[in-house]
Amino acid sequence: MPDIDLLINALTTILVTIDPPGLAPIFLSLTVGMSRQERFLVARRGTLIAFFILAAFALFGNGILGLLGISIGAFRIAGGLLLFWIAFEMIFEKRNERKEKTGEAAVTRDHIHNIAVFPLALPLIAGPGAISATILLSGSFSATIDRAQLILVIAFCLAILFAALVIADRIDRFLGVTGRAILTRLLGVILAALAVQFVVDGVKSAMA
Repeated sequence: MPDIDLLINALTTILVTIDPPGLAPIFLSLTVGMSRQERFLVARRGTLIAFFILAAFALFGNGILGLLGISIGAFRIAGGLLLFWIAFEMIFEKRNERKEKTGEAAVTRDHIHNIAVFPLALPLIAGPGAISATILLSGSFSATIDRAQLILVIAFCLAILFAALVIADRIDRFLGVTGRAILTRLLGVILAALAVQFVVDGVKSAMA
């Protein structure tokens, strides 16, 4: 029999760390200029990649980090620095400047795949928080059947996230150009603060 309390705890923890409502607007900013179908492809690919990453850490997380000699603190610091870089580009519109320099470059399939991997799957979905939570939860799901239940919980949470990203496409039309510009900068500041918090937590963990 599954431990209902443990499953609810895992569901709540993973949902909070991947934060579907908070990630949906950031997804809009990352996919500016893409069609609805292209955004769907990015969301689907990014969600699937994130699922496999989190599932792998649920099964082998502690062993992988231990084998590589990487601490959770170090992982948090690295993820925080990557998030801060993304936030910087969102606030100062460096991404738009880079698009202008490439002229009429279309949104290619390679571009869609690249954004789905970085920064969507890593580190926004399967970031330090989600990976850390998954590794910690895997300690409570020690048996093989328990690990399978944890993976099902991860799949359910990412299905909710995928739905939020698909809905984000409709929100984009409602916001318009001005709304997107305001939201992008606001979220950039929030993301920068989140990135700094990741680094601070990582330093504390590493020092401890």
